[in-house]
Amino acid sequence: MLKKIIVLFCIPFILCSCTQEGLTFASWGSVTEVQILNRVISDFEKENPDIKINFIHIPQNYFQKLHLLFASSQAPDVLFINNLYLPLYASHLADLTEEVNSKDFYPQSLNALSIEGKIYAIPRDISTLVFYYNKDLVTLPSEWTFSGFISALESSKGDYAVSFERDIYWAMPYVLTLQEDEGIKFYKNLEGKYAPNPSQVGSSTLAQMFLDGKIALYLSGRWMYPKISETAKFPFGIINFPGEVPADASGWAISKDSKHKDEALRFIKYLSSKECIEYFARTGLIVPARRDVDFKDNEAFIKSIKNSKVIAVSKDYKKITDKKNKELFN
Repeated sequence: MLKKIIVLFCIPFILCSCTQEGLTFASWGSVTEVQILNRVISDFEKENPDIKINFIHIPQNYFQKLHLLFASSQAPDVLFINNLYLPLYASHLADLTEEVNSKDFYPQSLNALSIEGKIYAIPRDISTLVFYYNKDLVTLPSEWTFSGFISALESSKGDYAVSFERDIYWAMPYVLTLQEDEGIKFYKNLEGKYAPNPSQVGSSTLAQMFLDGKIALYLSGRWMYPKISETAKFPFGIINFPGEVPADASGWAISKDSKHKDEALRFIKYLSSKECIEYFARTGLIVPARRDVDFKDNEAFIKSIKNSKVIAVSKDYKKITDKKNKELFN
């Protein structure tokens, strides 16, 4: 069945698009993700011929535009959301606590998408940080502890041993593992000693420097796996961070004011089913939030989930992190 895929370039067009007949569904995503969603939507419509999905693709400024839709009482019936922005929209979302079988999902993913014990989105994926490493540049010790990580830094053959971002998010694994003051101090000391500074990165990116064989250990998430696996010209491996890491999650929510709640619930239960999540996982884009999805080829990601901690966020999360980044890295 032909679906109307609406790419939003301006606010008036956004508001106009939501008046179409059918169940409206908003999400961000790359071209690849849109193709994946198109297939899932098509399969759902075939199984549920009484429901038509109007897919609203918002590739840029997603949450700013979503805010306008809620403010104008034209919110989509179903929306994709992550835990960082959930506090801003929780008052506009339906409580899905009774609709979720908690045994099906990693508890971290449910905790991330909950506020005061209420689940506001059914999880699709869970994001943590792992190390991608160049096997030609570094040999990991058999005991992968934090002291073993330091040994790997010292014995690295790359131009730089490890990646470094001037952002508190990327410092969090060190903070959680070593405690705040010591973790921040250790992380900041990486720059210049084991990691490149901004002038050394220049117009490149840390991901590209890793792919160019200049960085031995690159801290990132599952979202980089497709690019690295397709582009790397050297043997690489993936290993969990030797300590605790932050956990984030994304999932599907229903607008509290939706006039199609029953249909919306059928749709997000389909999206979060084992079969659908397995399909999303096979594309290489996500780490599945469902525990019953086969993900054995990526043990580092699973181990990372078990060693992860959900960081509490508030409506002022962005302001708080911006302030912290200025204090730490300016």
